[in-house]
Amino acid sequence: MMLTFIIFGLLLSGSIAWVTDNKVFAGIKFQAKWVSLLSVLALGSCFLLLVYFSNQNFQQLQLFERVSWISSLNIDYALALDTLSITLIVLTFILAVVCILVSWEEIQEKSGFYYFNLLATFSGVIGVFSAVDMFLFFFFWEVMLIPMTAIIAIWGHENRYFAAIKFFIFTQVSSLLMLVAIIAMAYIHQQQTGVMSFYYQDWLMLDIKIGVAQYLMLGFFIAFAVKLPSVPFHSWLPDAHTQAPTAGSVLLAGILLKTGAYGLIRFVIFLFPQASENFAPIAATLAVISILYGAKMAFAQSDFKRLVAYSSISHMGFVMLAIFSFNEIAYQGAIVTMVAHGLSSAALFSLAGMIYQRIHSRNLNDMGGFWQSAPRMGGFGLAFAAAAFGLPGLANFVGEFLSLVGAFQVFPIMVVFASLGLIGSAIYGMLLFQKTFQGVPLKQVQDLSVREFFICGSLLGLLVVLGFYPNIILGYAFGVFA
Repeated sequence: MMLTFIIFGLLLSGSIAWVTDNKVFAGIKFQAKWVSLLSVLALGSCFLLLVYFSNQNFQQLQLFERVSWISSLNIDYALALDTLSITLIVLTFILAVVCILVSWEEIQEKSGFYYFNLLATFSGVIGVFSAVDMFLFFFFWEVMLIPMTAIIAIWGHENRYFAAIKFFIFTQVSSLLMLVAIIAMAYIHQQQTGVMSFYYQDWLMLDIKIGVAQYLMLGFFIAFAVKLPSVPFHSWLPDAHTQAPTAGSVLLAGILLKTGAYGLIRFVIFLFPQASENFAPIAATLAVISILYGAKMAFAQSDFKRLVAYSSISHMGFVMLAIFSFNEIAYQGAIVTMVAHGLSSAALFSLAGMIYQRIHSRNLNDMGGFWQSAPRMGGFGLAFAAAAFGLPGLANFVGEFLSLVGAFQVFPIMVVFASLGLIGSAIYGMLLFQKTFQGVPLKQVQDLSVREFFICGSLLGLLVVLGFYPNIILGYAFGVFA
């Protein structure tokens, strides 16, 4: 039951952080941020120990828990792991620590309730990455949505209510489409076997007519494309990123977008292989449009966070293009890109939050020349901008290179157009760095504190390590799609 302990341990830790915040017990003053940080570190260590000592071959899904939950509908509480889910859960714990650290000084009001929502979102994300009963998966999908909406609405910036409602509506409407598809799949299983089942492994054995499969596939595809996000389902993302607190932006870009990519791989591709292959040209077209549109819109922004938000649309377009290429090299590129983007986008949004704390503005026109007063911040800013446009030696380059090489074998013309997005990313990446750190200093800013230096240094270190040793990830990704 260790996996359950980890998932619900995050919820329990968040509740304890909420209840005990700024209260004294046995002469010790409890603070929600310390309770949250220690809990995430402890539960993350438990997860690593669980994987290390399980002695199982995670190239295939390994069932950890399956007990009856709603017996009248044959719904189980079922959790399983493979190398794909393990990779993304490890990324989740890494960025959970980053989210807590960037919130350390920023969140002062209702901090206990804030950390409860933060840890509840992490709990839902890990549940999404490990659930193999589809009703349970949908349950965790909703658990992930509600506290994230609260984080934006309560601790966000000036237009936070609009952004939170927009995020909720987009995600909820698309989730209902997925719920209809889930119920339809359970009904089809009952028709073919006489027993209703929501279990993922049972669904893999179904023989579904291609006409029906295409509609069911679209139900899942739209839900995950909204979360990815892909054009034309993307418009919630720039508002949500811009208005969310720093940790909310890190959480959205670094983790929640990856649940969309995970869903495309785990459910759309594997459950509906023929329907997905038929749909691949349309999906690849949407991916290329997302890459180019995201790069173009990023270049046009004057808001630091909004620029990075549009860049996320562009980068996740590479992931969708790779997934629907049905090519093993492209699949591996998609996994590396997911991890690399999670780290690099978290770094850029963390940097945006650090600058906002100093000048109380996200407008690039209010910045400039920060390198002179904050050279360490400028150095990290240059490195993170370079990671975003795929500088060789950093993880983003490996992911996007593999994605394009693999996809070129299937969609050569589309890949030629998609590669223009790399040029676009270099342009807006350098524009971001130039407007922020070069030129005539408009203001003097304090350089990075020890805590901020640790955040930036850790993220850059991971990007460099994965850039030079991508087999740390590729060793896992290879077996999933073989």
